Amino acid sequence: MNPFHGLQLAIELAERKRDQRMLALANAQRQLINGQQQLQQLQSYANDTDNRWSGGRGMVLSAELIRHHYQFVERLQHAIGMQDGVIDGFRQQEQSFRGALAVAESRVTGLKQVLAKRKLLLAATEQRREQGRMDEMAAMVYARRLGIPKMEDTL
Repeated sequence: MNPFHGLQLAIELAERKRDQRMLALANAQRQLINGQQQLQQLQSYANDTDNRWSGGRGMVLSAELIRHHYQFVERLQHAIGMQDGVIDGFRQQEQSFRGALAVAESRVTGLKQVLAKRKLLLAATEQRREQGRMDEMAAMVYARRLGIPKMEDTL
C-alpha cells in the first residue's frame, strides 16, 4: 500500500484546479485582447470619420446633415466610452483570475513540498531501521567470533 496515496490524490486535485484556473485566465486574457481590438476599431473609425468630415472643406452642408453628423459622433463616442468600461471589467476579471491562479499554484507547490518531506522522513526512518538491522547482525557475528552465547540460548 502506498503511504502517500491520500497526499498524491490531493496534489492531483490541486493540479486540476490549477489547470482550470489557468484556462480561465487564458480565456479572460483573450476577452481583454478582443475588447481592446474592438476599442481600437471604434477609435480608428472615429478618427477616419473626423478626417473625412474635416477634409471636406469648402463643401456646403445643410444644417440637418451637420446635426446628423454630430449625433453620429456622439453615439460613436458613447460606444467608445462603453467599450472602455467593458475593457476595465475584463482587466478586473483577468486580475482576479491571475490571483486565483497564484493561490492554486501555491497550493500545488505546498502539497508537493509536504510530499517530498514525508518521503524524506520515510526514507530516513527506513535507513535507521536498516542500520539497526546491520548493527544487530554485526554484533551477532562479532559475538560468534568471540564465542559469546546468544541471548535466546541463555534463557
